[in-house]
Amino acid sequence: MSAAAARGPRHAPRTVRRRGAGSTVVGVIGELLITLGVLLGLFVVWQLWWTDVQAGREHAEILASLDWPEPPAVAPAQEPEGLQPHKGKPPILAEPAEGTVFAKLYVPRFGDRYVAPIAEGVDKATILDAIGIGHYPGTAMPGELGNFATAGHRTTYGKPYHLVAELKKGDPLVVRTKDTWYVYRVTESEIVYPWDVEVISPVPGLEPGEPLPKLKERYMTLTACHPMYSAAQRFIVHAKFDYWAPVSDGVPPELVDAGVKVKGA
Repeated sequence: MSAAAARGPRHAPRTVRRRGAGSTVVGVIGELLITLGVLLGLFVVWQLWWTDVQAGREHAEILASLDWPEPPAVAPAQEPEGLQPHKGKPPILAEPAEGTVFAKLYVPRFGDRYVAPIAEGVDKATILDAIGIGHYPGTAMPGELGNFATAGHRTTYGKPYHLVAELKKGDPLVVRTKDTWYVYRVTESEIVYPWDVEVISPVPGLEPGEPLPKLKERYMTLTACHPMYSAAQRFIVHAKFDYWAPVSDGVPPELVDAGVKVKGA
């Protein structure tokens, strides 16, 4: 037997298939899409969770840094010598420089630990994202005749107006400046488009260019994006002024009765 026969039949050499250019492109695109999906997922986590954590810390630091006198530890609902509502003309602050924190907002409907700083201006990056609630420049200050108009996030960056849609008619909105409490009560809510700026007019609903009547009421307006996770519309809450009181007199009964935590009281 020959050596060739002993080695058995010869097999044809194995053909190696090469990936075409199209397959390579599809593979690269697939990997890029997977990577993009991971990055988008991380961005969502950052946007919806981490910005809240970070902003919550910053808001707490801002509030702690305010060198304001603490209200006395009295319970107006039980103590006759406690805080007494004032219905007359309240003291009014001058409008501060942009970025200045000049007030705090307490809303019992939002929980007994809710308190948020209010700063001058509504710039997204420097005010709403960084500080909390913003005051529309040129609108009334707390307690002033006209419309004390504010803006805040419903989602992300501490979301101070997250529960704005849960407010009911008659709910108190309690604003505190360094020396004064201002108590407003919710009257109505509505959903509008971003260009419906009449909601922050001195008289809510007064169209731009219409004659301004003599101001007789003190309003407060909350504006926030609507629906959740969208900026297509705005959720609006209007309130009317009820009363004011000096901080040195104590804590408003609306906060005491709701168990709202007010430092020093």
